[in-house]
Amino acid sequence: MTRHLFPMAFCAMLGTAAHAQDMVPATLAGHAAMPAFSFSAPPTDAPRETFVSGRFTNGAAPVNTPQSIEANGLMRPFFGQPVQGFSGFAAQRGADGTLIALIDNGFGSKANSSDALLSFTRISTDFDAGTVTLEDRIWLSDPNRLVPFRITHEATEARYLTGADFDLEGIQVVGERVYIGEEFGPYLIEATLDGVVTGVFPTLLDGAEIRSPDHPALRIPAEAGTDWTLPRSGGYEGLALAPDGTLWGMLEKPLLAETGESEGSFLRVLAFDPATRAWTGESFKFALTDGAVAIGDFNFIDDTRALVIERDGGQGHPSLACAEGQTDGCFERPAEVKRVTLIDTAQIGDDGFVRRVAQIDLMDIADPDGLSRLPTDGDIPDGRFVFPFVTIESVIRDGDEHILISNDNNLPFSAGRQLGVADSNEIIRLHVPELLSAE
Repeated sequence: MTRHLFPMAFCAMLGTAAHAQDMVPATLAGHAAMPAFSFSAPPTDAPRETFVSGRFTNGAAPVNTPQSIEANGLMRPFFGQPVQGFSGFAAQRGADGTLIALIDNGFGSKANSSDALLSFTRISTDFDAGTVTLEDRIWLSDPNRLVPFRITHEATEARYLTGADFDLEGIQVVGERVYIGEEFGPYLIEATLDGVVTGVFPTLLDGAEIRSPDHPALRIPAEAGTDWTLPRSGGYEGLALAPDGTLWGMLEKPLLAETGESEGSFLRVLAFDPATRAWTGESFKFALTDGAVAIGDFNFIDDTRALVIERDGGQGHPSLACAEGQTDGCFERPAEVKRVTLIDTAQIGDDGFVRRVAQIDLMDIADPDGLSRLPTDGDIPDGRFVFPFVTIESVIRDGDEHILISNDNNLPFSAGRQLGVADSNEIIRLHVPELLSAE
């Protein structure tokens, strides 16, 4: 990517002002949801065990009786494969205008997701009706044995991938290929449009491989800062496609120094060239906003500017925060920092930090027309809307003045909209002209 940097004197200031940006308003223009209890059948040639999912979500021992354990009002294990956890939108839409959305690894960890099949989808959103519809589901497989480690369904012919193999978090379409950033390696996966893996690329920074504690090559004992340098669940949460064809992968959490401590409150963003199928060596740094611990998605809106979701680890409205000793009728760790930040990759300082341009607050969205479709627990002022989820993981531009945002509902474990009620997959359309025009 070509960057037109500012004069040296200004570049030197960018690092010291890395956390600063203008806060601009956002107005709800549409709200749609797919119910948490939404499932589809696996491929007909998938292993029989995948026709029931979530059997390992109650500890190491499998639960073999379907719908025998409750969580947030839903009974598991589930019949079929859940349509849950949108963890990224591709910048390009399908030919029919549908969104290309990635589904998370299953149930949140490598240990509990071996019966969840990996996939990406085409979905359509009807904001007039308030619905999100699954149009197509493309299952990932490795029949050509290109994955560089033993997978869950190693001995099968189709070799469908599972949430114990990869944790999918970011997606883009480049020509006839799909690229997916994941967290366990972290790896960048290349596949055909029908989901067949054509390449798996380890992450390289300055010529050295970045590994997380879930990397398949690690064995106990493994030392933080040397054997692994990226915290668990810290891999590619954002994968953005620049108009020049470069893929930029943003790590979710800060890297570790040799001491095992965080190298700082910033994230690395690395460039990959699909044409050469190699890391370019280019990178920049993204400074987290105060209170944010991770990012949720990353997508370009023009040649150099991009949107980044920033978040803390909380869920639920702060007005229902648990008092000391309180455990019922409250949110133990309510949402505080849920933001969308505009950055400009043409403005990178001498210290490597990208400029933060403007930001919206997803916990303070105007809703003058009453477009909110779901009840929210908490003291929400009239005419306001909140997006109080622990994981908000998809953002894309939608025309000249709007963006779309979606949550990963972590089925069935997240309950941020209502206490004790499993979150739906929500998609909101926000009117944000000031954000999209900021420079």
